[in-house]
Amino acid sequence: MTVPTSRFHDLSREQLAALVPELLLCGQLIDRSGMAHCISAFGREGMTEVAIEEWQLSSPIYTRRMQRALGYTGDDVVTIFKGLQLDIGAPPQFMDFRFRVEDARHGEFRLDHCGALVDVEPMGPDYVKAMCHDIEDPTFDATALATNKYAQVRPIHRPPRVPADRHPMCAWTVVIDESHTPPEVPRNTPLVAGSVAAQLPLGDIDPADEGRADYSGPLLNDLRFADFSHSALVRIAEEVCLQQHLLVLGFMIAVHERIDDDSALEIGRKQFTGIAGVASERIRACLGLGTDLEALAEVLRVHPALNPRHYTDVEVEPGIGVVRIRFPAASGALTDRNWLSMIGPEHLAPLDSLVRGVDPHLWSRVVDNGPSGWTAEISRADEPFAEAPEVAITRFSTGVDFRFTDRGIPLPLTVL
Repeated sequence: MTVPTSRFHDLSREQLAALVPELLLCGQLIDRSGMAHCISAFGREGMTEVAIEEWQLSSPIYTRRMQRALGYTGDDVVTIFKGLQLDIGAPPQFMDFRFRVEDARHGEFRLDHCGALVDVEPMGPDYVKAMCHDIEDPTFDATALATNKYAQVRPIHRPPRVPADRHPMCAWTVVIDESHTPPEVPRNTPLVAGSVAAQLPLGDIDPADEGRADYSGPLLNDLRFADFSHSALVRIAEEVCLQQHLLVLGFMIAVHERIDDDSALEIGRKQFTGIAGVASERIRACLGLGTDLEALAEVLRVHPALNPRHYTDVEVEPGIGVVRIRFPAASGALTDRNWLSMIGPEHLAPLDSLVRGVDPHLWSRVVDNGPSGWTAEISRADEPFAEAPEVAITRFSTGVDFRFTDRGIPLPLTVL
C-alpha cells in the first residue's frame, strides 16, 4: 500500500522530541485505565491474568517493529535494552531503567524509579506481588523473546520493598544461554501477529535529515529524543501509536476470553474513555496549546487513538465555531476491533472524554451517519461538564501529573 504522509510530519522536530516521551507514557497509562475495571470484573487474580496475556501478545510484535524501524536488530543484551528504552511498558524517567552490560550475553538493569510501583504500593503487598512477581516474570521474558528466545530475565531483588524506601526499587539480570528453555508462545499470538496494526507499513526514515536516523551503535544510558532527525521522530511517534493499539488488541483478546462480548466491549470502552482524556490533556500541555477549537484540532490530529492516519482513516476538519471528526465505516482499526470499534453514534463517551481533555466545556453530537461512516461535530457549551468517572480512575496514577526533565547529553554504556 502507498503510505500517506503522517500527521506527525506537520510538527517541528522540537515538538516531536517533546511529544514522543509523552506518547510512551500515555501508552503505559492505558493499564492504569483498564486494570481497575478488570479488578471489578475478575478480581485481582483475573486482572493479573489479563495483564500477563496482553503484554505477552503485544510486546514481542511491537518490539520487533521498532528494531526494524531504527536499525538495531540483533540477538544480544544490548538490543534487548535498546528496545526497553522505546517501549510503552517502560516510558523514560517514569520507569527509570538503568543498564549495565557485561558482554553480549549478560547484563543487568535496575529501576531507580518505578512509577508503576509507586501507583500500586498504596494498594497493599498482594497487588505489589501481583505486578512485580506474577506479571513481570512472564512479561519480561516475553519482551526479551522478541530479541532472543534463549534470553531470561531474573530478579536480583524486587518489591515488596524492605525497607519500604529501598532503592533501587528493583534489579534484574538478563542472561542469554542456549541451555534455557524458551517460554511458550501464547496460543492467541497469531491473532495479534496477523492484525492490520502488526503488519501496517509506515513511512521510511530519510537518512539525509539532520539528526540521528537510527539507533545503531552503542547503547546509551538515556535516549535524548532531540538528537533524532525529524523523519526518525515521525516514525517513532507512529510506532508508539501502534504499540498502544497492539496492547489494546491484546487486552481485548484477554478480556473477551473471560466474559461475554457485550460486557467485554463495555470494559474496553471504559478503558478507552479513561485514557483518551488523560492523553489529550498531556498532549495539549506538551505542545503548549490553548483550550480553543484550534487547539482541539491540533490535539486530535496527533492523538494516539486516531493515528496512524492510514490505520484509523479518521479525518479532522476544523470549521467555523466547530471541529468535525469523520469516522469511516471501514478501516484497519475497525478490522482489528480496536479502540475505534468501541465508539459510535450511540457511544460517544470516549470521544467526549478525548475532547474534554482539551477543555471541559466541549461536547460532541452526531451530524451525519450513513453507509460510508459518521461525523461528529465538536462545539463549546456554556458550562463545563463533570469529569468522566473513568478519567478520574486513571488519575489514580502518578503518571498523569508526571513531568519529564532534560538529563543532558546521553553517555554510551561500554561493555565491562
